[in-house]
Amino acid sequence: MAGESGGRARLRGRAVAAALAVVAADQATKALALTRLPEGGLTLLVPWLRLVLVHNTGAAFGLFGGGDRPLAAVGALAAAGLWWVSGRAARPAVAWALGLVLGGAVGNLLDRLVRHAVVDFVSVGPWPVFNLADAAVTVGVVWLAWELVRMPAWDGREGG
Repeated sequence: MAGESGGRARLRGRAVAAALAVVAADQATKALALTRLPEGGLTLLVPWLRLVLVHNTGAAFGLFGGGDRPLAAVGALAAAGLWWVSGRAARPAVAWALGLVLGGAVGNLLDRLVRHAVVDFVSVGPWPVFNLADAAVTVGVVWLAWELVRMPAWDGREGG
């Protein structure tokens, strides 16, 4: 049992490391966007890839605009739940993926608490403007789905 507990602690450590890396990179890129992006944005290499500063007071895709306090509460609950689940990860890949989602949730939560809006700045084609935290959440969720598909079927019996 002690080995299992230590293994789970290592997996949570991986999730927390991934989350901290995402938060640090997310907040650094947002700080750069806030201080360095020219008014009107900046086109990169191709016309469908732009950097443009947007302050999103809503949820994903700007839904529920102006609801920073309720959205911050939801974000805090989601982050707490993800941290709790990360301690129950059965495999390293699941822990890393949970860490990406946790880091993205915390990165955007920090924006809501400090700026009362999430700083978005990456514009790709027809998609809504997003940030590194959003990208980490998306990659983490897709990775978790992939890991779920790869899991062996559980037959409902103990140890199965």
